[in-house]
Amino acid sequence: MFFDLPFEIPYLLTLLLVLPLVGAVATLAMGGERQKYAKYVAGAFSGITMVLSIMLLFVPDLAVYNESYPWIETAGIRMSYILTVDGLSILMVFLTGILVFLSTVFSAREHDRPHYFFALILAMEVGLMGVYMAADYFLFYVMWEVTLIPMYFMISWFGGPRRHYAAIKFFIYTHVASLVMLIGIFAIVFGAAGGGIADFSFEAVLAGSAAFSSTFQTLVFGLLFFGFAVKMPIVPFHTWLPDAHTEAPTAGSVLLAGVMLKMGSYGIIRVCLELLPEGAQAWQTTMVFIGILAMIYGAYACIAQKDLKKMVAFSSISHMGMVMISMACLSDIGIQFAVFQMFAHGLISAVLFMVAGATGHNIGTREIPLLGGLAGKVPVLAAFMMFGFLASLGLPGLVGFWAEFGIIFSFYEYTISIDMIWLIAFCLISLLLTAGYYLWAMQRSMFGRLTEKIDLSHIHDLSRPEVIALGATCALIALFGLWPDLALGFIKEYASSLALSLGVV
Repeated sequence: MFFDLPFEIPYLLTLLLVLPLVGAVATLAMGGERQKYAKYVAGAFSGITMVLSIMLLFVPDLAVYNESYPWIETAGIRMSYILTVDGLSILMVFLTGILVFLSTVFSAREHDRPHYFFALILAMEVGLMGVYMAADYFLFYVMWEVTLIPMYFMISWFGGPRRHYAAIKFFIYTHVASLVMLIGIFAIVFGAAGGGIADFSFEAVLAGSAAFSSTFQTLVFGLLFFGFAVKMPIVPFHTWLPDAHTEAPTAGSVLLAGVMLKMGSYGIIRVCLELLPEGAQAWQTTMVFIGILAMIYGAYACIAQKDLKKMVAFSSISHMGMVMISMACLSDIGIQFAVFQMFAHGLISAVLFMVAGATGHNIGTREIPLLGGLAGKVPVLAAFMMFGFLASLGLPGLVGFWAEFGIIFSFYEYTISIDMIWLIAFCLISLLLTAGYYLWAMQRSMFGRLTEKIDLSHIHDLSRPEVIALGATCALIALFGLWPDLALGFIKEYASSLALSLGVV
């Protein structure tokens, strides 16, 4: 980095949890005539949290900020409040801080119960930060569940016409998967205890994982993998995602695609790969198949979509499929670029959903067949839409290019090692389909003949808060696209260490 932080901030990781929690309570209390100030309160708390998450990038030794305090110890069970940040989680913490603040800025014109709306955004930040910083399995699971509640109400209270159906479907799918994951967590914790005190800390479970048999690892890997992969999501358990995205308000979609989906891939790396190396090797072929299926199916489904937001939702399934095949390589470069793709997709999907949401608000419809020739009427919106589409399809110079390049390279090495190089063709097909549906959607929505199917007198271009939020996110996409090592530098050491423990370099 440019410089090292010259001073320490006491309890920095706890502050990343406490600040949005206090902000959520303060914002929620601003009912009645004070509702119009809710966005400023939310902006202040999310802004301070964002600044702290950025400062974390400049800490020379992240271990200095590790926090560990006894929490519950009874009946042979020990649970602790442990927070830590390392090469795997630091970019996710940074991404969460950035996107929550920019979502708040983008939603500045929200007038429907804004104190509830912004309180839910901050409550989501508490859970998301907790998931990425927790180093105790009980705390990890609690924070995992915390993220579901505000997102459920965000969709159910502020979503579209089918919001209640989408919210219930989202909750059922992800909660059932969480329960399966919880069974897997109990299995590894009590299995590592070996009849002694069941310590839920990551460190204690990792120390006891040497006693796990191959059969145990294979079975428990399946339980944990299912719980995490539904969150990504995997095909065929993906149907909750397009419905949730289509009905959710823009800020909800930004956080869902930008940060919440990454909880699934983060969990697979943090828990499944770290603890169960033999299980990972047993499930490697299945992971590759699932990743390829998600890549191709998601991209192909995008071509058939008429709703701009639903198209972007299916594109997330395709791009998270790329994360899956990269993780499945079990190599240092595969893991490194899987994490980098998680980060890159978080930034790019934020732009895409902001653009899709602004299209619906400012033009009156997201239906692609009803749009056309609007670039002259909304030039700023059209410019951001083109930027987001090009970033997502992997234009060189933007962050998506390096993520996809690294994933394809790692998968190429994997296919060579198993003498099945023809599998790389699926990656190329996915890239071609991605370019096709994005360019076709851009042509139909913004270029060509001016539409006659909507009232042009009521459309308007982006507002100042929308431009600020989109501009800042696009600037980050360009920054990390021109200087990818700015992010990759945080991941390299962790990825190499994990690949070594998996027996693959």
